Amino acid sequence: MFFKNDDEHKLRVVEMIRKYKPEIVLANAFYDRHPDHGKASSLTSEACFIAGLHSLKTTHNGQEQEAWRPKAVYHYIQGWLIMPDFIVDVSDFWEKKMDAIKAYRSQFHDPESDDPETWLSSPEFFDLVKGRSVEFGQVIGKKYGEGFLVERIPGVGDLKNLL
Repeated sequence: MFFKNDDEHKLRVVEMIRKYKPEIVLANAFYDRHPDHGKASSLTSEACFIAGLHSLKTTHNGQEQEAWRPKAVYHYIQGWLIMPDFIVDVSDFWEKKMDAIKAYRSQFHDPESDDPETWLSSPEFFDLVKGRSVEFGQVIGKKYGEGFLVERIPGVGDLKNLL
């Protein structure tokens, strides 16, 4: 049920990073209302760094894995309002995002459930998700936006890429 940011769990994440070789990794925000979110954030960041160390040997399905370090780790904002370092236009994917969130039925509002209501299971929770996305979208002149945090400021090769 609970996990730790320890060597065992980091190595499991390292193995997956080396297996899939992502260029970008998305992780929880540095801190949030649920203590596991911050823990997952630091575990992910540390595993991304460690995965690039050639001296650390790992195997997957009996095969030795190559070292691999993602180029970037970006942290998405969840429950608590944190000012983002950058915002991505998610307008074209809004419905897909909401469907993905709602796929975790046990976490969110279900009018048929007899479980006690929590902040996440209240109908107003989805209002918060939409309102924040609308606000972040307004900042960048789009319908919906998703805010992210960075550990390392990304560089831009051409100012036009910021348009």
